[in-house]
Amino acid sequence: MPSPHSRPAPTDGAPRPASGPLAEDAVAGRRWPVLGRLARTPWTLVVVWVLTRLWLVPAALKLPPLDGDGTLDPSVDRVYRGWFEVLSSGTFPAHDVSWQYPPGAALPILAPGLLPSLDYGTAFIVTAALADALVVAGLLWLAVRRGRSMAGAWLWTVATAVLSTMPWNRFDLQVTAVAMAALVVAGSSRRWADKAFGALVALGALVKVWPALLLVGTERGRRTRVSWLSALVSGAVLLAVFALAMPHALSFLTAQKSRGIQIESVGALPFHVARHFGWSGTWKAKDGSHEFVGPYVESVSLVMQCLTVLALGWLLYWRLRSTRRAPWLLPDAALTAVLLFVVTSRVISPQYLVWLVGLAAVCLLRRESSQRPVAWLILAACLFTTLGFPLLYRELRDDADWLAIANLFVRNLLLLAAAGLSAVRLWRAGREGQKVR
Repeated sequence: MPSPHSRPAPTDGAPRPASGPLAEDAVAGRRWPVLGRLARTPWTLVVVWVLTRLWLVPAALKLPPLDGDGTLDPSVDRVYRGWFEVLSSGTFPAHDVSWQYPPGAALPILAPGLLPSLDYGTAFIVTAALADALVVAGLLWLAVRRGRSMAGAWLWTVATAVLSTMPWNRFDLQVTAVAMAALVVAGSSRRWADKAFGALVALGALVKVWPALLLVGTERGRRTRVSWLSALVSGAVLLAVFALAMPHALSFLTAQKSRGIQIESVGALPFHVARHFGWSGTWKAKDGSHEFVGPYVESVSLVMQCLTVLALGWLLYWRLRSTRRAPWLLPDAALTAVLLFVVTSRVISPQYLVWLVGLAAVCLLRRESSQRPVAWLILAACLFTTLGFPLLYRELRDDADWLAIANLFVRNLLLLAAAGLSAVRLWRAGREGQKVR
C-alpha cells in the first residue's frame, strides 16, 4: 500500500512535478537557456570529453612537449611494471609490501600484455583510456537511448579531468568501470539482471574489495537472494581459480593488518597540526604508502577502525529499516556506503576519488536520485585532491606546510560533509520510498 505521504510517479505523458530536481533543471534552463541547451546536447559532451582527453592522456604518457621527456609515472613505470613481470611468471608478488590487493587485481595489471606492440607503461595507460571511453560511451547511451539524465556523463567527464592525469596512471578506473556496469545492469528488469549484477560485483571485489559494498542497497526478497548468491558463488569460483592457478593468491588477507595512518586520511589531520607543536612522530614509507609513525598513531588507527565498524553497522540498520523499492536507491546506497568507508579508512589515496565519481555518475543518471547535492561536494573534493597530489604533496609530507595542510583539511572536510549529507538523504529516501526534495 503506498504511503499517504507519497506521490505516484508521473508517466511519460504526464506533467512533471513542480518541485524537485526536474524543476531545478527547468529553472536553470530558463535562466541560462543557451548553456542549458548545450549541456543537454550529447555532441557538446563528446567535444568536451575529446578535448580533455587529447590533453590528459598524452600528459599521462609524458609526451613532449606536454610533460617532460617520456618518463612515465612511477606507479606505472616501476610498481605496475614490476608486478606485471612477477605475475607473468605465474605467481603473485607476495613478498612485495606494496601488493595488498585481492587476486583479481592481476587482471588490469596483466591486461596491457594484450598490446604486445606497445611498451608496458604506454599499454597500461592505453587500456585505462579505453576503459574511460567505454564508461563515457555507456553513460551517453543511457542518456540518449534510455532517457536518463546527461548529468552523469557530465560529472564523469569533468571530474576525471579535474583529477588530472592520475586516473590514467592507476587501475582504479578499470575497477570503477566494472562497479558502474554492475549498478547499471541491476537497473534492468530482465530476469538475468540480478545474477549479472552479483557476478560483476564479485569480479570488482576481487580486483579491489570496495565493490562488495554495492550489495548494501539490494531490494528485499528475491532480488537480494539472487544477487547475493550470485556474488558469493562467482566470487568463490574466481577465487578458487586464482588460488589453484597461482601461488600466494590469498596473501592479501593479511596484508592490511599492519596499516597505519596514511598522511592524506581524515585520521592524519591532527598529526599534521601536532607536528608544529612538538609532536615527536614523523612520516615513514610503509606498506606502499606514506604513513605517520609515533605517539598516539596506533590509538587513532584503532579509532578509525572502530568508526568503520560503526559505519557498517549503520548501513545494516538502514537495510533493516528502509523500503528499498525504488530502483535508484541501489546506486544511492552504494555511494553512501563507499563514502562512509572512505572517510573512516586509515588510508585515503587520491584514486579513491575515482570510485566516488563513478558511483555518483550512476546516481545522477536518474533524476530522482537523493544524491545530487552530494555529487557537487565530490566534484569540489576532486579539485582539492589534485591540489594536494601532486602539487602540494611534498610540502605536506616533508615540510608540514600550512597551505598544504589547509588544502588537506578542506578536501577531507568536503568528503566528511559529503558522507554525512549522503547518509542523511539516503535515510530519508529509504524511509519515505520517494525522492528527496
